[in-house]
Amino acid sequence: MDAQKRITELTNILNEASYRYYVLDDPTLTDQEYDKYLRELINLETKYPEYLKPDSPSQRVGGTAVDKFNKVTHKIPMLSLANVFNEAEIKDFDAKIKKEGITPEYVCEYKIDGLSISLIYENGILVQGITRGDGITGEDVTGNIKTIKSVPLKLTQPIDVEVRGEVFMHKETLQKLNKEREEQLLPVLANVRNAAAGSLRQLDPKIAAQRELDTFIYYLMEPEKFGIKTHYEALQFLKELGFKTNPASALVGNVAGVLKYINEAQKVRDKLSYDIDGVVMKHNNFLEQQEIGYTAKYPKWATAYKFPAQEVLTKLKDIIFTVGRTGRITPNAILEPVILMGSTISRATLHNADYVISKNLKIGDIVSIKKAGDVIPAVTGAVIERRDGTEKDFQMISVCPMCDTPLIKKNDQVDYFCPNTSCPARKINSLIHYVSRDAMNIEGLGEEIVEELYNLGFVKRIPDFYSLKDKKDQLLEFDGYGEQSINKILENIEASKQSGLARVLFAIGISGIGSKTAKVLAHHFGNIDLLMNQTVEDLEKISDIGETLATNIVNYFQEHKDFITELKNIGINMNEVGSERKTNELITNKKFVITGTINGYTRNEIKDILESYDGIVSESVSKNTDVVIVGDAPGSKYDKALSLNITIWDEPKLKEIFASLH
Repeated sequence: MDAQKRITELTNILNEASYRYYVLDDPTLTDQEYDKYLRELINLETKYPEYLKPDSPSQRVGGTAVDKFNKVTHKIPMLSLANVFNEAEIKDFDAKIKKEGITPEYVCEYKIDGLSISLIYENGILVQGITRGDGITGEDVTGNIKTIKSVPLKLTQPIDVEVRGEVFMHKETLQKLNKEREEQLLPVLANVRNAAAGSLRQLDPKIAAQRELDTFIYYLMEPEKFGIKTHYEALQFLKELGFKTNPASALVGNVAGVLKYINEAQKVRDKLSYDIDGVVMKHNNFLEQQEIGYTAKYPKWATAYKFPAQEVLTKLKDIIFTVGRTGRITPNAILEPVILMGSTISRATLHNADYVISKNLKIGDIVSIKKAGDVIPAVTGAVIERRDGTEKDFQMISVCPMCDTPLIKKNDQVDYFCPNTSCPARKINSLIHYVSRDAMNIEGLGEEIVEELYNLGFVKRIPDFYSLKDKKDQLLEFDGYGEQSINKILENIEASKQSGLARVLFAIGISGIGSKTAKVLAHHFGNIDLLMNQTVEDLEKISDIGETLATNIVNYFQEHKDFITELKNIGINMNEVGSERKTNELITNKKFVITGTINGYTRNEIKDILESYDGIVSESVSKNTDVVIVGDAPGSKYDKALSLNITIWDEPKLKEIFASLH
């Protein structure tokens, strides 16, 4: 065998496979084939090191660790971009370019939340990777850059070129990394940007190789050397050279196109597999860029629109404790008020004592606040370097903050509970849960109104809601209770009697029964009398009902027979609405995941239809998933479904199947 020839052959096969997989998302080799070829290559290179090629994929596994990173002065400074925050500032930026006598034409790109880098190639071979640093001087991280599989070690053309782009980490990769760190009792990483920056600056390239970093290249230096006149042409040229460019980049024309692009980017940002924090707009023509010029810090021909902050810093002033309807004790962060995505945030749940400890939170810390799903504020971590020694350690309470009953833990759970069933906080939260949207859905009875009705003595137990009609005159005597609003609430309370068994089972608060399990039980038994007569062994035969939950159900009905009879006497429907079991061979007992947006249906509407035919809807794709429903702007779940060869239903297919159900 000619070792040199075989090494060249294997290098070319593996580099082409990496390009097809990591850049074009079009795999040509299976994982097993790739690993087999790579092992063969490494064995040959070990035996014949004189034939090791500079673009060998063996370099991606990580070379020798370094003591420090060498400083490198950029040939051309890596300037940052000025920021704009609203439509008026975007139009002002546009007007300044027009004042130069230039009609602007814009290219828009996602502003990736990662780490800027410069890559230098000689004769088409990667020779250096440099971080942005302070814009003048960066650090040589070539060894770590080579571990990033979307970075070509050899270009498609043997040219000397410098390009710039962004190193980033996918959200799913961060989740996996943090899970591993938790298992190793290491602090979790706060966000993908910090994770990417920390990974690229690992002194041991083998660690960087494990972090699964990715890149988008977005700028070609000295484009005139290649006869390229516009930024958009340069993006196409970069792609031809073998670089991964962001497919969302677009030539949008005028400022109206920029605003439309920004609006569309905001809609899809949470569905992307990576984080973006804005949109970059660049004037397209390179010669005109030079005419427009630069300030000392920024180019005048480009700017970055920053999305409203999804993550902000504020002070953790205190940690207080609340009692839920089941007696569960929840620590809550009291925050120095801060505006986050248009809302003023002054408190956030801390879930449980283990969560506070895992985040290493202290009272007085500067903490990072993020909105989960753009709705619920969450404390993601403390800024340790901002501590000044005045912070106080977190201490979990030992007695209920409402009734002073000693707290307990159940069956090695992480949560603490107040066991006092007469605790006022438990009662109030049970009442709030009963009227909530997924339970009896009694509109007009929000948390504050329920709490006030409890404090005024009108509603102490669930049956009291149904006797409010007899106390209408008394309610009218209190401020804020007008006749029209009271009549509407009373109508909604009366209508709730027909909600059906599934909602009742969820509303009455059986430990461990969520809305999904309540639907399963209601479908299976059809009426509450049949359910109440089941044994633990009977219930365990039902899919997804384990011994603990079955025991909870049996114990609840043994202890609350009189309560159920009382609800029946009030006239509450204890039969499942439409209790005839519906089946469909495409849906029943199949496992579904939904990703992207389907026109004409909300995600909950799709979920309800699937569950009405005993379909099972989950949040994550696995080898056990039967179907992934894919709409507009799908996330990484779509990619995973393709890699696992899972059946895909696109929008037309879903609507065709749903139409056949009627």
